[in-house]
Amino acid sequence: MSFEKLNIAEPILRALSQEGYTSPTPIQEQAIPILLEGHDLLGCAQTGTGKTAAFAIPILQLLSENSKSTPGRKPIRALIVTPTRELAIQIGESFSSYGRHLNLKHTVIFGGVNQLSQVRAIQGGVDILICTPGRLLDLVQQKFIQLANINMFVLDEADRMLDMGFVHDVKRILQLIPKKRQSLFFSATMPKAIQELANSILTTPKKVEVTPVSSTAEKIEQALYFVNQEDKKDLLIHVLKDKSIRAALVFTRTKHGADKVVKLLAKNSIKAEAIHGNKSQNHRQRALSNFKGGHTRVLVATDIAARGIDIDELAFVVNYEIPNIPETYVHRIGRTGRAGAEGKAVSFCDAEELEYIRDIQKLIGLEIPVITDHPYPANYKPLPTAPKKNTSHKPFSRSGGGKNHRGGKPRFGKGNSSSKPSNRQN
Repeated sequence: MSFEKLNIAEPILRALSQEGYTSPTPIQEQAIPILLEGHDLLGCAQTGTGKTAAFAIPILQLLSENSKSTPGRKPIRALIVTPTRELAIQIGESFSSYGRHLNLKHTVIFGGVNQLSQVRAIQGGVDILICTPGRLLDLVQQKFIQLANINMFVLDEADRMLDMGFVHDVKRILQLIPKKRQSLFFSATMPKAIQELANSILTTPKKVEVTPVSSTAEKIEQALYFVNQEDKKDLLIHVLKDKSIRAALVFTRTKHGADKVVKLLAKNSIKAEAIHGNKSQNHRQRALSNFKGGHTRVLVATDIAARGIDIDELAFVVNYEIPNIPETYVHRIGRTGRAGAEGKAVSFCDAEELEYIRDIQKLIGLEIPVITDHPYPANYKPLPTAPKKNTSHKPFSRSGGGKNHRGGKPRFGKGNSSSKPSNRQN
């Protein structure tokens, strides 16, 4: 199917063509017609499925069709709430791309930076506001933002909202916006608490479910290294000696751990930068830009900082530390293999992380292929078990990689210093 068959307006089709998009992803194909008809939507979609375009395109079209040339400042008519600043920025970039030929204005607001420029943008009038919960409520309290004219509301990454402790802020926001509105609710997972939140937001919603979280992208080759904790640093250097790995995203559980890995790599002449909650917004954006532009070979990230990372043709992900929540593993490796591209994901498992690997393999329904031919074998006996449902899964190899066929834009680790952050940081 082509985008033309979804009854998308010509200015948006032109923008999509300029972005190199030729056909919609499954969630776009299903969600866009539902939203253009004005229904509420409950979307369950794995990261990297083109979810942002699935809601951005119909929002732009509906607002454009209902624009009124009235004097005075533009009221905010669409509100998109997302958990992290990186996600907010990337959603803003998507609206810029798809709406470049429309007479609509949007802005992005988030905490951790001076609010002056954000306030000025809002005072200039915007149709669409993309935000994190904390900064939105701050500016509402300061009377810089009025939400009385909202007729489209999006809650994105709802499961992440709960993980980060935003549920009370979300409920406060719901009390501030009109009850008569079109609402969109997106979450990668749908546990009971998320379903209850969705029920409080949506009215007779249509449901779209694409690639449940228990499924890992088919083209992602996964591999597991059993290694002693003290040898992980040396194994990472060993793996990165492969020059065919032009860019790698490395996950740690803690901010301190991310900084330690960056220092380790620097000592071994590997250019790396870290992004996590303690880094300033300017630093995080610069690090991400350097990584996307190929100036930095390795980006080291905690889960809270990495959920919104969307990088074309990222072919290699390293789980330096294994997450204790299985769904987080799926989100992590979903940073590669996006929009149909191939990718590789390797995981370093020490003795204390064996139970995490068992839980992950149970969730994804396959036993991750183990790499035994490496110079840092573990001195413990690995005993991972998993149901062998996916016998067709390819073993990991160093060959391969793939071109990213573009088709749309996309919990915490061990309970220690990466605990839930204050929402005012986002």
